[in-house]
Amino acid sequence: MSEVTQAPALWQQLQACAQLLERILKGASATALLDAVPSALRPGVQAITYHVLRHLGQAQALRRALAPKTPKPAADALLLTALALMCVDDVPLYDAHTLVNQTSEAAKKHRATQALVPFLNGCLRRFLRERETLMAGLADDLQAQWNHPAWWVRRLQREQPERWAQVLTANNQAAPMTLRVNTRMLSREAYLAELAKVGLEAYAQGDAGLTLTRACPVHELPGFDQGWVSVQDAAAQLAAPLLLKDLHLSASSRVLDACAAPGGKTAHLLELSPAMVTALEVDAQRAQKIHNTLDRLKLQANVITADAAHTQSWWDGVLLDAILLDAPCTASGIVKRHPDVRWLRREADIEQLAAQQSRLLQALWPLLKVGGRLLYCTCSVFKAEGQDQTEAFLRHNTQARLLPSPGHLMPSIGADEGKLKDNQTHVHDGFYYALLEKVA
Repeated sequence: MSEVTQAPALWQQLQACAQLLERILKGASATALLDAVPSALRPGVQAITYHVLRHLGQAQALRRALAPKTPKPAADALLLTALALMCVDDVPLYDAHTLVNQTSEAAKKHRATQALVPFLNGCLRRFLRERETLMAGLADDLQAQWNHPAWWVRRLQREQPERWAQVLTANNQAAPMTLRVNTRMLSREAYLAELAKVGLEAYAQGDAGLTLTRACPVHELPGFDQGWVSVQDAAAQLAAPLLLKDLHLSASSRVLDACAAPGGKTAHLLELSPAMVTALEVDAQRAQKIHNTLDRLKLQANVITADAAHTQSWWDGVLLDAILLDAPCTASGIVKRHPDVRWLRREADIEQLAAQQSRLLQALWPLLKVGGRLLYCTCSVFKAEGQDQTEAFLRHNTQARLLPSPGHLMPSIGADEGKLKDNQTHVHDGFYYALLEKVA
């Protein structure tokens, strides 16, 4: 008789989620932590963890009201997990009394929280009794109201006075699953037909994109292993077409993807152009992901592990026709997809990363031939990593000319904010694009 695999109990998922949250609050990445969760637990734990991160500001404010003295980290993380699940106004994920019971069960089974079961129980039952009053008390708490650090909210209010609320609202929603069809292998229409055969629905985005009406594991996508399609956000799909438009490259042309891992944009460049592409990545493990991406898509590039800013270590002295610089940044534009980012970043990070972006721009610009183009982009909504960076570069580089560019794209929820072109409604992450041409 085959063994029946039981679904994990809710208390197990709550316990695993709390352990992840404890480490995230100390600076660990949710993506890396989730990769280490046992496969049977991972789907449920990821869903709960992402929900908690999207409601963490509220949960922290409620915990302060319920327990003025912060409990030890393990108990605090478990209490925050339960409160984040209980404080939603719309349809809750779980029955409130079931959550109280299962949170107590999770606490009993972990040595670090066993002694605090009465405390946790008392906090959660008090929340149920006084919910209306406690929730009303959050009205003046900026972090609780928007579930982002207060500095993040204030900065957006200054920089995007008309759009800041829409950006924060979009950030608190789950990102859709968007695909890029490899049009070297088949058309978008043909791939839509393949999706229909397996019961998946999608709508068109941009030139070669499709957004699924419901996400699914990549192994369920028709032809994924054969390289028919890649997972890539709609805003990220703009990079390669923007850089390559009207360049008329040949097989002898040279293109650089300067910060290339995991290889999605490198692959897109190769799908759209016959040029020789060099992909740089400073981290060897992440460089391997570029190889994996290209192997699956049956594409070839010159992948080099090196720091793009240290050009003497990798550049052969031949001027480049095009450079894609997707620079390291705060990732403040992809919070829908990575809800831990908002809690991991500090405002001081923006200045440090902007300085790194400037160094990369200054190092790579001399490698570009006259008439060539450099596309500077970041997945950030902050002007220091976008508009301000470009304006400073143009002031100090008289050979640089700004071509028509999208500029700052704010995270969208499918309404007017999501219109990229042709009045079609799109849903996408936050991004910044500046296309620079070198003139004589």
